[in-house]
Amino acid sequence: MAFERMGQQPLDYQHVNYGASKLLFRGPRRRLDGGYVACLGGTETYGKFIERPFPDLLSRGLALPCVNLGWANAGVDVFLMDEGLLALAHRARAVVLQIPSAMNLSNPYYRVHPRRNDRFVQASPRLYRLFPEVDFTEFHFTRHLMLRLSDIDPARFAILRVELQEVWVARMQHLLDRIGRPVVLLWFAGHPPGNGEGSADLCDDPAYVSRAMLQAVGSRAAYVVEVVASPGAKALGTHGMRFAPLEEIAAAALPGPLAHSEVARALTPALAPLIAE
Repeated sequence: MAFERMGQQPLDYQHVNYGASKLLFRGPRRRLDGGYVACLGGTETYGKFIERPFPDLLSRGLALPCVNLGWANAGVDVFLMDEGLLALAHRARAVVLQIPSAMNLSNPYYRVHPRRNDRFVQASPRLYRLFPEVDFTEFHFTRHLMLRLSDIDPARFAILRVELQEVWVARMQHLLDRIGRPVVLLWFAGHPPGNGEGSADLCDDPAYVSRAMLQAVGSRAAYVVEVVASPGAKALGTHGMRFAPLEEIAAAALPGPLAHSEVARALTPALAPLIAE
């Protein structure tokens, strides 16, 4: 069906700044002079292609502003490195933190862009020693890098993966300590956390985050809320999403409006006692 006949138009995300943060977040602007909930996360929290992402739905259900601090492809590093963002989270009554993948962070093997955490910047000598046959100048994104290395040698790649997972746990624990407010950790995906060491699969974000890792960081949170998009939500595909003609494939890979409604319903009972005065 042609784009015009679908009646879809790309969204205006009304980007705004908050406080001293260097990042541009999705609008509309929320008031920060009273109580609010800070929603930190990646592309799903931002609500790419979604008119009313779950932070908007939460605002209505909680009768309290829920500030959308989602950042596309965010890893834990972008939150830790932005003091302004941490200050916003620290002033909130409660914080929702969407679980990020374990590959979008700087680590002893490679460095990622400080704000675009899915961008591969540079391999370390340690990674060159582990994969001496690889020309790392051809990689620009972490997922492409991980796919290639896992294909070359799964055994050597497992060494890298374990290191990424250990760094992820330590850095997530540090982030929760820095926030210093009640945090609801949100697992928002099309699958539950896996029990294997390599969970989840590289193509299923949050990549390489296992249930054991979730439990390790969950001890520092007020609640851990797991939302797996329902079969009904998945079956809707891109229905109700807004995107330009060339963005349909990207939209199909993200949760739709019904999945965001499911997240809002799951978060509301966890947040209600945390924000009560």
